[in-house]
Amino acid sequence: MMDMKKEKDLEGLTPSENSDIHHPVQNHDDVFGEITDSGPNYRNVGWAGTVILMMKSQIGLGVLSIPAAFDTLGLIPGIICLLVVAIITTWSDYIVGVFKLNHRSVYGIDDAGFLMFGAIGREVFGFAFCLYWIFVAGSGMLGLSIALNSVSSHATCTAVYVAVAAVGGVTFASIRTLGKISWLAWIGLICILIAIFIVTIAVGVQERPVLAPQDGPWVSDYKIIGNPSFSEAISAVASMVFAYAGTPAFFSIVSEMRDPKYYTRSLIICQSSVTAVYITIGVVVYYFCGSYVASPALGSAGATMKKISYGFAIPGLLVTVMLFVHLPAKFIFVRALRGSKHLTSNSIVHWGSWIGCTAGVGLISYIIASAIPVFDSLVSLIGALLGTFMCFQPMGCMWLYDNWSKGKVDRSPRWMAMVCWSVFVVVIGTFMMIAGTYGSVVSIMDSYAQNGGSAAWSCADNSNSS
Repeated sequence: MMDMKKEKDLEGLTPSENSDIHHPVQNHDDVFGEITDSGPNYRNVGWAGTVILMMKSQIGLGVLSIPAAFDTLGLIPGIICLLVVAIITTWSDYIVGVFKLNHRSVYGIDDAGFLMFGAIGREVFGFAFCLYWIFVAGSGMLGLSIALNSVSSHATCTAVYVAVAAVGGVTFASIRTLGKISWLAWIGLICILIAIFIVTIAVGVQERPVLAPQDGPWVSDYKIIGNPSFSEAISAVASMVFAYAGTPAFFSIVSEMRDPKYYTRSLIICQSSVTAVYITIGVVVYYFCGSYVASPALGSAGATMKKISYGFAIPGLLVTVMLFVHLPAKFIFVRALRGSKHLTSNSIVHWGSWIGCTAGVGLISYIIASAIPVFDSLVSLIGALLGTFMCFQPMGCMWLYDNWSKGKVDRSPRWMAMVCWSVFVVVIGTFMMIAGTYGSVVSIMDSYAQNGGSAAWSCADNSNSS
């Protein structure tokens, strides 16, 4: 009977025929194995919780660098590039859900890599996934340290604030299931949105941005079309990719949904809302601030508004760090204990392994945040080197893996168009990874050469680094 029920679920029957709608705790899951009342329930995220987790994995850090990216590219090219990135990443996110429904045993991108490319694919994608989220968690710690610096008027060494961010993030990241984390994601998302909109309104009503000359008349010097160098332009686009680079997290999120068939609904709501927020924030803040926009953007509205906005942002940034530490830790944890009774029990091995994973990820992320304390450059480097590799190439390959054999039967125009699109996504992702990494490295080198960024493990305030 269990096998028949699983087959019916795979065929995509109505929610009423799916056992996880009626029973809070599953008896068996293809990823987590036996799930009982005595252990954590890893399949307890509803579609609304999925929306919030998706949005929180997107909105957090990347949005704070979008106005600066518009300054580099110009307003019109910036909006066009943002929409193109949104379209490609939305398709990639959709493919994650489709692939999960087609292959229920897939938990992370390493499992997808194993299906497509064997053992080498599993290790390459798994390593890239962990490295990506560890870097993202590091940037989250850097963002949180900037917020603490701003609220306290730089009363304590920045290196100490990064450590505080690391400890707080690891503590909350040790919550074991995304179902329990989702309520924190609600708080984090609301706080970060309030902070962003406070700055957006403030820059619209103030006389001039805080970084602009304070004497004489002032008019915003925003550009309709920019004139950046290649490295500057590609670095700006990489920052936009990072703003949408929550895609790798969607594997974990859909795996913990009560009913994965609601994934697409959650995705559409998430991506529509995220894109609307990004365009609104980017256009308004850049229009009023011009080239004097701060990065992160919360520092654009003057000292008082900066304190207020960062005060609201602190819970949101803490949740960002929490989520981005949790994801790679959970990935390593599941990989290590998969197939073992300890994965879903409350044993000493279970807890020791779980705490070890979260603490280890937090420590490495802290080292990264302290070693590269230049916010813009760190964001663009992550977006270019790992964001594109996690959000573009694998999803193009996943569609080809599931659909290539159909072309042997019927090479319809739709099939040929999708093949071309999938190949395009792989090619453009590879180009962005190589070129964007080059641009980001050049930017980091320029920041240090011009003393525009803080030194590693320094006590300098980097809240206005650009």
